[in-house]
Amino acid sequence: MEVPAHVEQLLAALRAGGFVACPVGGCVRDSLLGRAPGDWDLCTSARPEQVKACAAPRWRALDTGIAHGTVTVLTGDGPVEVTTFRVEGGYSDHRRPDGVRFVADLEEDLARRDFTINAMALDEGGIVDPFGGRADLAAGFIRCVGEPARRFEEDALRILRALRFASCLDFSIEPATLAAARAAAPTLTRVSAERVFAELDKLLLGPGAGRVLAQCGDILAHAVPAIGPCLGFDLRSPRHELDLWGHIARAVGLAPPRRNVRWALLLHDLAKPDCFVLDGQGFGHAPGHAARGAVLAKEVLARLKAPGHLVQGVQPLVRWHDTPLPQDTPGVRRWLGRWGWPTLEDLIAVKRADLLAHADGPAIRRRLQETARFEKLARQAHRRGDCVRVDQLAVSGADLMNVGVCRAGPRMGRLLGAALNEVIEGRVENHPAALLAWARKQKR
Repeated sequence: MEVPAHVEQLLAALRAGGFVACPVGGCVRDSLLGRAPGDWDLCTSARPEQVKACAAPRWRALDTGIAHGTVTVLTGDGPVEVTTFRVEGGYSDHRRPDGVRFVADLEEDLARRDFTINAMALDEGGIVDPFGGRADLAAGFIRCVGEPARRFEEDALRILRALRFASCLDFSIEPATLAAARAAAPTLTRVSAERVFAELDKLLLGPGAGRVLAQCGDILAHAVPAIGPCLGFDLRSPRHELDLWGHIARAVGLAPPRRNVRWALLLHDLAKPDCFVLDGQGFGHAPGHAARGAVLAKEVLARLKAPGHLVQGVQPLVRWHDTPLPQDTPGVRRWLGRWGWPTLEDLIAVKRADLLAHADGPAIRRRLQETARFEKLARQAHRRGDCVRVDQLAVSGADLMNVGVCRAGPRMGRLLGAALNEVIEGRVENHPAALLAWARKQKR
């Protein structure tokens, strides 16, 4: 393992003070997986005031979590969190320890951690791994340290963390751990919306997202209640070989790992149970589910306190995911003018994943071909820089007034809109002379 120089220097300062100090947790896990750690956290036998004394005067140390034994040392190459070896008291709120007790033993500290792959440290003699974290890394397992039910009773967020690690690392959840997570899932209602969102956001972007969603929908329904009606919901359609939640999970797994796309696919069909009807032949339909789904998506994301830009990016994808796409250049240009290329690129990804998550058949293959044609035309129009908005016209309202075509006012807006339509349809070139000649004819 290659420990960065600034971390080695801090370790050396703590050890020179007579204390045990080790990199711990995620940085050890990621290094063993051959990944560059995002952060380096240390644990130590030094008390917080002793950590600060060892850091001074070279570095500043902030009391970022002093109640739980954590200080953050501000090195020249980035902050490093340093936490005193500790054991924790009860968790009356199923989220945070009621108190902590500092200890001198590294293994006691590792025993309080959530999963075996996060309960490893690197001391001067090598990897300290009392709970089999390296074996679970090799096997691709997420396993609790000690008794799983106790770990989840202590902190309900660990339930979502188990799912998130399974998705992001593309690991399986060890059966006893999964069973305990399922049993403890009702306590997810005690986790803050912000923390639920943060874990779901990471889960959705992982390579194992589709598999984890399919396996753990009943757990996630306690965090996102709108998922509940989708579990086991029979769509009564030859175009679907899975139940509604299975279709949603498959679609997420088939999509590129882009935030707006995967959130949209998670939410795109949640309104179907409310809109569901059977036709005279007994086949299921959900008229209006896309429009209702866009409203529901906003409600779900608001409840999770998601950032506004995500809501704005996801809503149109849910609203239009089931709408037929134009197959001609003028129609494509109108969509491009309304939404812009980034949104259309995401919509294409959403529609393709949604279609591929259906049962194969002629209708699905035809719609996939239509999606491919729309994508080709939209990419061409975007790359050419086709005029798709009024502000891209080669003339402005001032130009029309300067040549006496019209005055400022409602007619000006109507004339510019009509000019844009002519350009989009390809009947008038987006060039000042051509547009002014066209505008003069409209004055007659």
